[in-house]
Amino acid sequence: MYIVTGGAGLIGSAVVWELNNRGLKDILVVDHLGHSGKWRNLRSLKFQDYMEKDVFRKAVSENRIKAKGIKAIIHMGACSKTTEQDAGYLIDNNYNYSRELAGFAVSNKIRFLYASSAATYGDGAKGYIDDESSLDALRPLNMYGYSKHMFDLWARNNGLLDRIAGFKFTNIYGPNEWHKEDMRSVVCKAYEQIAATGKVQLFKSCHPDYKDGEQKRDFLYVKDAVDMVLYFLDSKESGLFNVGSGQAETWKSLVTAIFAALNRKPNIEYVKMPECLKSSYQYYTKAEMWKLRRFHSPQLTPLKDAVKDYVRNYLVTGRHLGD
Repeated sequence: MYIVTGGAGLIGSAVVWELNNRGLKDILVVDHLGHSGKWRNLRSLKFQDYMEKDVFRKAVSENRIKAKGIKAIIHMGACSKTTEQDAGYLIDNNYNYSRELAGFAVSNKIRFLYASSAATYGDGAKGYIDDESSLDALRPLNMYGYSKHMFDLWARNNGLLDRIAGFKFTNIYGPNEWHKEDMRSVVCKAYEQIAATGKVQLFKSCHPDYKDGEQKRDFLYVKDAVDMVLYFLDSKESGLFNVGSGQAETWKSLVTAIFAALNRKPNIEYVKMPECLKSSYQYYTKAEMWKLRRFHSPQLTPLKDAVKDYVRNYLVTGRHLGD
């Protein structure tokens, strides 16, 4: 059996989808559906059972989850809201929960893969290199990033990173993210803006080194992200790895690709950045991918092609992965 936490979310449901593509259905999906539309991501996926996160955590703590037969725990479950202000909630949901599952997996010799985040790098002053010995120098800009960073540190300090694999995901976008509301990717939000108004709004730059629309991010299509994650399911490689495209693309290039996918001319309006974001805004991210590429040579989808696939085959049609 494979356990996928966050299995109804963007990356988690894509993991289940790819496991299904491999002919695997012996999957326990763990998530918290609540009042969101995440449940729609599960309708076309094949899995043996579903458990709510709190029920699953309690079952693990009470030793009611039998380790025998579990081939891997793919821990994608987390609060990914970068604006979340409840530090206690983030500590429990992103840090404590991960510690519990990692401890269970390692003590039972179960393969453990988990989601970290590029948000752990903060403003990038210390670079974007997935060097485990340099973790102490990182200063995340928000509590979400710090909660992820705390677990990376705990895993390293307790000698787990030679037995488990963690992934510092960059800006992931793709099908099955409608439920994320404000945390949806710019591709999803921009498509909706174009459909409604014919134009896209981007934040003006508040940094002298970057013109409006020239702020850069490492964008990664979710299908490519899952390909890299599942490489580590098959291999025995362990450690902390960047999972990104290794390319820094501008917001302008990203939204221009959306207009191209819709056969429209670009129409971009630049608006003032909210005050609450200015202190934690990242102007440049680019994952250094040399460490992962020592083991794996992912075939990444070019930005224009990935955006085209997402827009035409999912956003326009309303399809989910597996439909």
